[in-house]
Amino acid sequence: MGRDKVQPRFEFRTFGQNFDWAVKRMARLSMPVPENLWDRHSDEIYIVSRAITHNNTKIRDGLLDIKTLIETKQGLEKWNPLLKVVFPISVDALRDEIFPALQADMPTFDQNNIHMAAFLEMVHVHPKLVAVRIHKQRSAYLVNNAICETGSVLINGARVETICIESTEMDDILKAINEIGLAGIENINYLQAIKRVIGMIDKPLAN
Repeated sequence: MGRDKVQPRFEFRTFGQNFDWAVKRMARLSMPVPENLWDRHSDEIYIVSRAITHNNTKIRDGLLDIKTLIETKQGLEKWNPLLKVVFPISVDALRDEIFPALQADMPTFDQNNIHMAAFLEMVHVHPKLVAVRIHKQRSAYLVNNAICETGSVLINGARVETICIESTEMDDILKAINEIGLAGIENINYLQAIKRVIGMIDKPLAN
């Protein structure tokens, strides 16, 4: 188990059906980025708890990763890495860190180290938790020293588009939002978008 030392970043992200106008401006305004960031794909599983809106829990490549929302300021969200742990996960870590982050009761496990398949089987029958499969196709840009990203995302097979700007510096993000044409659009994080798409929250995406 390890703690991430990455400095927390502010983030603007939104989800909807179409951001073509913003994607074009983002691409034109961008500084060059490394070729390995032009087009990336990943498959992830988000563990969504009905009880929380401030902890983002996902599994990618056998690693369970939790980020927590620590601040919202001028419409931007600041997320802090909370925990990264590789499967199999000890029952102690599940009891002391992961289930408290999910704000869900932990069932009894017969083993001391829990593999991912057993963890997902538990989530499947848990009354407060849902496992949501996500496929991401992402492209990176760099505008006003802010890391930018556009993406096509499958949420349990439902396709939506996302666009994101993040930085440790709020002013860099706010300037990029205005230049790209995203001012006035709702900031919707991954957890909020997933809950809206699967019907856990009765609210539409940005468009």
